[in-house]
Amino acid sequence: AYNTEIIAILSSGVSFNRLLFPYFIASLVIVALNIYLNLYVIPHANKDRFEFEDNYYWNSVKGFADRNVHMQIEPGIFVYIESYSTHTNFGRKFSMEHFEEGELKSKLIAQDFRWDSTKNKWTVRNYMIRDYLEDGKQIITTGSTIDTTLNLTTEEFSRRDNAIEAMDKQELDAFIAHQKLQGSSNVNTLLIEKHRRIAGPFATFILTLIGVSVSSRKVRGGIGMHIALGLLMSTSYLVFQKFSSQFAISGMFSPLIAVWIPNILFAVLAFMLYRTAPK
Repeated sequence: AYNTEIIAILSSGVSFNRLLFPYFIASLVIVALNIYLNLYVIPHANKDRFEFEDNYYWNSVKGFADRNVHMQIEPGIFVYIESYSTHTNFGRKFSMEHFEEGELKSKLIAQDFRWDSTKNKWTVRNYMIRDYLEDGKQIITTGSTIDTTLNLTTEEFSRRDNAIEAMDKQELDAFIAHQKLQGSSNVNTLLIEKHRRIAGPFATFILTLIGVSVSSRKVRGGIGMHIALGLLMSTSYLVFQKFSSQFAISGMFSPLIAVWIPNILFAVLAFMLYRTAPK
């Protein structure tokens, strides 16, 4: 505050709210731009980057998209795949288990499987199906080939761990709905990413109010104290954001609440600084 005109502006009779107005107009523009970038522009830019990496890097170093895959494709239906090639759409060591109320009802085991693009079905070979009856008996069926329809596409194997970074709002919503249908355990992570794209930019308003409120004070230590306080608050915000996200992933918090908790806490802090700022 020693090296700025904020104190002089306030001393001349300009109200603190009037001083804040241009800052919040600029913040509004930044927030709107960031939300648009997060929802649409950045995902499509990442999609182009991923496509380049797939064509010129991963394609030459990665023969198998996945190994030792465990996933739930529908509620109560789990599959295991030892290996799958995205180049040939061919996999080895396939098994599928069907549970009802925690009890195993049937299990299919096959030596290999392949995606049949003409039938839009999976073909498994050298298979055995074991059905478990209520009286404890089992029915075993074997065969050479069988076509089966699974809630599983070839894209599931080639999808990156960070594929959600390349999904715009509509694509992310559709992917979340698909993962919920499959009973996936990473739904909370996806919801955190969805809400973060909007909650993150809104922090601009809060940090602007904090910054102007702090800068309007004369403090011992001058601008260095302001910079140190700003770094401390920024670091604290990121720490709160990480902690709340982990609580949401573990199921302790709703993803929506977890993402907005840092904003809510720092909004309270910003309001307290605003109330005590020189008017």
